[in-house]
Amino acid sequence: MDYMTPPTAPLTFQQAVQKVLKNNYANFNGRASRAEFWWFILFTFAVGAVCALLYAITDWTFFSLVGSLFNLAVIVPTLAVSWRRLHDTGRAGGWWFINFVPVAGAVIFIIWCAQQGESGPNRFGVPPVA
Repeated sequence: MDYMTPPTAPLTFQQAVQKVLKNNYANFNGRASRAEFWWFILFTFAVGAVCALLYAITDWTFFSLVGSLFNLAVIVPTLAVSWRRLHDTGRAGGWWFINFVPVAGAVIFIIWCAQQGESGPNRFGVPPVA
């Protein structure tokens, strides 16, 4: 790292969710940092878990409907951020389909998404800032 460039602040939860939903809703090009990907996955998991918990406690179909509509609304951005995360590790986005291989595919995908991205520019673009 150059001593003249200030270090970048880590991406916060709110910044990551906004970056995915506002700036890159259906953007399958470029690269996504680990923080951007994992914060967004945590967000989708948390909202889904809250809706499921409220449905289990109250047995109101409303919460099931809200959870289903939320999942439907985040399909495209979840695929897009996953695709861009694979780009950051130097893999084509089509490798996302490895998730269809029972158990092993999901494990491999998680390992790939947890890996550090390539430090320099690759065929998918320059590294994400944070």
